[in-house]
Amino acid sequence: MALFGKTQTSPAVRTEPETALAGQWRVVVLNDPVNLMSYVVMVFKKVLGFDETRARRHMLEVHEQGRSVVWSGLREKAEAYAFTLQQWHLTAILEADETH
Repeated sequence: MALFGKTQTSPAVRTEPETALAGQWRVVVLNDPVNLMSYVVMVFKKVLGFDETRARRHMLEVHEQGRSVVWSGLREKAEAYAFTLQQWHLTAILEADETH
C-alpha cells in the first residue's frame, strides 16, 4: 500500500527457517532411570511400529549406550514422533542429521 507518495517494499527473503526445516532429522531416545525395559519395548512397538526384535535392540542400545536413534526423516514427522514418545514418558529429542 502506498501512502503519501511512499511505496511499500517487500521484506527481505529469509531462507534460514527453510534451511532449518529442510534435510533429515533424527529422533533420539535417551536413557532414564524411571522406565522399565519392557515398557520401553512396548512403546517402541506401539509408537514406531517396531517388531519385538527391533524394539528390544533399540531398548538395549538406550540402556547400554545411553541413547538410540529410533527414527530419521523430515522434521515435521520427527517432531511428531518425539512428541508422542514424550507423551509416553520417554526422553526423546531431535537432532539434525548432518550426514544428509
